[in-house]
Amino acid sequence: MGDVLAGIHATWEFESDALVIRFERGNRNTPKLFSALRERRVPHEALASVTLTPGKRGTVVLHAVPRPGADPLMEAAAGQLKEACDPYRLVLPADRETLAEYYRDELRALLPADAGFADGGFADTSFTDTGFADGGFTDAGPAEGRGAGDDGMAVRPTDGFLVAAPTGPLSFKTYDGRASFDGTSEVAFRWSWTGASSEKWKAGDQTFSVRELSGVEWRSPEILDGYLRLVPRDGGARPAQPDRDPASVVFGLGLGPVHESLPFAAAVLAAIRGKDRTPAAVTAGAPDTARRDPGAVAERIRHLGDLHRAGLVTDEEFSAKKAELLAEL
Repeated sequence: MGDVLAGIHATWEFESDALVIRFERGNRNTPKLFSALRERRVPHEALASVTLTPGKRGTVVLHAVPRPGADPLMEAAAGQLKEACDPYRLVLPADRETLAEYYRDELRALLPADAGFADGGFADTSFTDTGFADGGFTDAGPAEGRGAGDDGMAVRPTDGFLVAAPTGPLSFKTYDGRASFDGTSEVAFRWSWTGASSEKWKAGDQTFSVRELSGVEWRSPEILDGYLRLVPRDGGARPAQPDRDPASVVFGLGLGPVHESLPFAAAVLAAIRGKDRTPAAVTAGAPDTARRDPGAVAERIRHLGDLHRAGLVTDEEFSAKKAELLAEL
């Protein structure tokens, strides 16, 4: 199509095979998440439907609804984004409603006909890669959580992500430390002296290979007790509270905001899903990422010694943890 439709905080460009969403930057009224995302290219097959509804204060809203499993950002968000921060909504002045109707119909005509089920059922597909225990979404309704077509029919989930995740490397400061992701293979948590729990200090700074993870849990910092938690593949016992779990970072006091922590969670989730789809032959020939950098191990041993001298770690804990770290070399 090649046409462009400019809204209040974003612009939609209609390509022959995709909807390209570009977000306005530099405007203090633009949600920070939009500014962080900059641009999203959404293939038509990633969409379930397109709707047009009245907005607030003399506006109308075009909403391109993504299919379940199509966008790692929306998968990680799991229905927790506020309406104003939904990157698939385009807010327009009400006097452009006729034009919005035209583009709604044009875009609808390009959506794949096989996205929905003829009987209106929903695929028996779990979403365990999001890290939620029940394998599903939060308690959003069908149109928000699982996706529904324009006729209300349930929509077939995609086999894999169709929208690119935010690119790395990414990092952000949390209440109890700093989280960083190299964009492809490793996530690192570095604890702060002031915010981290004694359990995290005893465990030491953490580095996780993406191949060792099965999912990511993100609880919005705009909800009480927000956090980002990595889900290991081994399925072992974990502390119930994220502030005591070395595989988690917690938000608070303005640290871990949505525009930093959600793109981070989406990028890690996309990397995990990508690793899940690596052919066995390729995986077998890949380098052993479980082995740590000797410099990083030495730094963790030094830090462990500091904790030991400060009386925060017993002699037995120090000896056991040091042996564990040396075994990683």
